[in-house]
Amino acid sequence: MKENNKDIGNRIKELRNILNISVEELTKELGISKEKYLSYENGERDIPASMLYEISQKFHVDMGLLITGEETRMKVFTITRKSEGALVERRKQYIYENLASKFIHKKAEPFIVTVDPSKYGDKPSKSTHLGQEFNYILKGSLMICINNNEITLNEGDSIFFDSNYPHYMKALNNEIAKFLAIIL
Repeated sequence: MKENNKDIGNRIKELRNILNISVEELTKELGISKEKYLSYENGERDIPASMLYEISQKFHVDMGLLITGEETRMKVFTITRKSEGALVERRKQYIYENLASKFIHKKAEPFIVTVDPSKYGDKPSKSTHLGQEFNYILKGSLMICINNNEITLNEGDSIFFDSNYPHYMKALNNEIAKFLAIIL
């Protein structure tokens, strides 16, 4: 995955330079430290999917370009066959499968997210990102913490929330959980 981090970081750096955006300007807009951002850009640290989404929005490109390096082309529809989405392992506890990486000018980013309880300690790291998020539980049980509110969701349950608030998900009962996440 480290090679993938370097590839994504290089694409971000190249786009930032093409758009003539300074590191200071971008880190201020993203609300993160210069050191943390540079560790993403240099491929030294996994970039959370939510951060990739925010960067893609700031650069006015589709997130698929950052992930795959390929320009998105589909504008009428795109099909992603079972287990063939673009994999994004952005944090050790979550694996994201992008379900529409080839569709251009998306208004949302759909993912299948797998949460493995063996990959984190007591509490997964929190994230925030612009916009809203919809999650639909496909398998297992998930505890989602949003702005210090803990909510348990089971298979078939869903939640829609303001993703500007700090949040994280944790699989329950020591079993892997899967959910459909749509970031708007």
